[in-house]
Amino acid sequence: MTLLFDFKSSDERINTLAESIQSKLKLIIGKDPIIATEHDWLNATSYAVRDLIVERWLRSVRASLSQSDRRVSYLSMEFLIGRTLSNTLLNLEIYDDVSQALNKIGVDLEKLVNEEDDPGLGNGGLGRLAACFLDSLATLKIPATGYGIRYEYGMFKQNIVDGQQTESPDNWLEYGNAWEFPRTNLRYKVQFGGRIQKEGNTSRWINTEEILACAYDQIVMGYGSDATNTLRLWSARTNNEMNLGKFNKGDYIGAVKDKNFSENISRILYPNDATSSGKKLRLGQEYFLVSATLQNILHTHYRVYNTYDNLVDKVAIHLNDTHPVLAIPELMRLLIDEHGYSWSKSWEMTEKIFSYTNHTLMSEALETWPVEMMGDILPRHLEIIFEINDHFLRIVKEKFPNDHELLTRVSLIDEKHGRQIRMAWLAVVGCYKINGVSELHSELMVQNLFSDFSKIFPNRFCNVTNGITPRRWLALSNKPLSYLLDESIGKTWRNDLGVISEINNHACYPSFIERIKECKLENKKKLALYIAENLNIIINPNSLFDVQIKRIHEYKRQLLNLLQVINRYNRILQSPNDDWVPRVVIFSGKAASSYVTAKTIIHLINDVANVINNDQRIKNKLKVVFIPNYSVSLAQLIIPAADLSEQISLAGTEASGTGNMKFALNGALTIGTLDGANIEIKEHVGTDNIFIFGNTAEEVEEIRLQGYEPRKIYENDHEVNQVLNQIASGFFNSEEPERYRALYDSLINFGDYYQLLADFRSYVDTQDDVDALYKQPELWAQKSVSNIANMGYFSSDRTIDEYARDIWKVKPTIL
Repeated sequence: MTLLFDFKSSDERINTLAESIQSKLKLIIGKDPIIATEHDWLNATSYAVRDLIVERWLRSVRASLSQSDRRVSYLSMEFLIGRTLSNTLLNLEIYDDVSQALNKIGVDLEKLVNEEDDPGLGNGGLGRLAACFLDSLATLKIPATGYGIRYEYGMFKQNIVDGQQTESPDNWLEYGNAWEFPRTNLRYKVQFGGRIQKEGNTSRWINTEEILACAYDQIVMGYGSDATNTLRLWSARTNNEMNLGKFNKGDYIGAVKDKNFSENISRILYPNDATSSGKKLRLGQEYFLVSATLQNILHTHYRVYNTYDNLVDKVAIHLNDTHPVLAIPELMRLLIDEHGYSWSKSWEMTEKIFSYTNHTLMSEALETWPVEMMGDILPRHLEIIFEINDHFLRIVKEKFPNDHELLTRVSLIDEKHGRQIRMAWLAVVGCYKINGVSELHSELMVQNLFSDFSKIFPNRFCNVTNGITPRRWLALSNKPLSYLLDESIGKTWRNDLGVISEINNHACYPSFIERIKECKLENKKKLALYIAENLNIIINPNSLFDVQIKRIHEYKRQLLNLLQVINRYNRILQSPNDDWVPRVVIFSGKAASSYVTAKTIIHLINDVANVINNDQRIKNKLKVVFIPNYSVSLAQLIIPAADLSEQISLAGTEASGTGNMKFALNGALTIGTLDGANIEIKEHVGTDNIFIFGNTAEEVEEIRLQGYEPRKIYENDHEVNQVLNQIASGFFNSEEPERYRALYDSLINFGDYYQLLADFRSYVDTQDDVDALYKQPELWAQKSVSNIANMGYFSSDRTIDEYARDIWKVKPTIL
């Protein structure tokens, strides 16, 4: 890869960078170095580094357009991209150069890296997966554009006050974003509301309200390559900035009412949808994304080809979950209403352009929209959806003339639950490929969720197991281990993770095992320092770091983890002189602001932590820590320090997971159920190098069919009984004894839907196995090496290669 100053010596290169950074500080930031803040230096450095990649970005775009091959448009409501500066430096392979250049002017790069705000463009695994895919698309030179929303505020900043989650605005754009390019001349009108006027067989959507979608571009840099792609984010602007008449009459609030209403569309990630207005805003956001994106795709295509007739051959649009599925009726609308294509020709094109990734099997998580709400906000799209449904049901009736119940089951309109539009059903009908994200998930998707559709469209369903980028999740996050790998097997693992298996050849050397242990301890000390400085909790880095970090949700079963923590606490108190393995149990994750049960679980975690951490009788043999405001940058700190990775969702509920991959790649051993990608991780790392417990997906269903009775477990297992009685009686919150009665009832009296008690005994026994192994540090380290060495399959580069080859049918750009 050629940099602009490769021809210079190392000293000249560093001097050039230092001069460029100082120039940006003065000419772009407008600050004198004497009074510049760390954030000023951060922006100056970002602008200087950005200059190094703009030319190759423009060159990549020109090359991909000129080669007239198929391009990918990846639509996602989330892109959890993390901090940009450090990742760009890594991909450019100039991290050390920039560090030295800043040292020359008295600035510490690591401080600047930590100064950068995490972009508030996503919340969980969905957005992080999309970010990994962008990285791999660029690295593999696949011509692609990511499309999302430029949220002014992230989901929220999580604070813990008196043990409870509180939310405050995540104003990530407060200091600007040096990495984005505002496209002031690239804007599209997005319509809402209005009514349909029929003129013969023609429908006209009239009397609509209009919002402008304005584009902001960010360069996506590949590793070890000149190739770059674009992340295009849409920001909402009003068509009418101010009503001057109202302003001149003194109605200052009314004068900007339309502006405020319009710009709410891109104001915040995941508005609270517990209210009708919140639901409408969410629907508006989803349509805003797809309308702006489809208009942009068609506009760009026409400029290149001067026709839409070849759209199928040149455009592949991928829908990341159901949030962008309105793109299907939107493309139909644009082709029919704006570009004069017939309904049948438009549908023929549409169902050859879209592909869709399903991310959940749980019915409660599958997106639906009330017909009435859709009719109010998007009446033309409702009409098109009904037309698609009629067309589809005619085909089904011809294929299966005697199965009348099938028509009800596969209809896009759910008439039994208040007339709801099933967005996942629309995705299956309108896409030529539908993939799951792990072998188990894809299997259950076909057998259960989409079983009817798999009979109708037997060739549409496939599996593409998720992956993670080794650049951010090892090279950037875990410098000690990365340096050891470079020294042992070379640097090629960064863009060919399969070669990491070569460290198996070193696993038998005591010196290598010792180095692995040193890397882990260094990362644990770094995390311990962060916890001490930010949470005022002192933890011992020599303890076993037991980590569960992910969105707080009942099916992810943080509560099961907490039950075994309380049980461990009870056991230590009963036998304080036993040879206990010191353990630090770390939780982190946000609960949706309207998710009462998840927020209650966070409260309980902190109440339990307060009791355990202050109980002198257990002599620091157990600590519990909840780290607030989980983010990509926090994950980069926590994951390399983990000894044990908690992946304990109820079997059959987690589609894949990617945290499980990140932990294993960084040498943590997994304790988990046979759920999601845990199954494939077990196959790759070996049964002896992972801790599996609990019921399988088949056993979970069998337990439900037989009539699950959690109360019997509660009555017959004295440890379960003790733990739940402590929670229900106020043992951990004497000032409000009934605080967790609802959690207790959900497990004992209301069915324990996620079967925590059914898996409790197996989980506790397996945790005993974890302790036994941790007492053998050499053996633990060897198993850690086995995890690292066998994670090559779980690179997002492999995942994207499969998408490109098997689903999108796209070729790399030739540069």
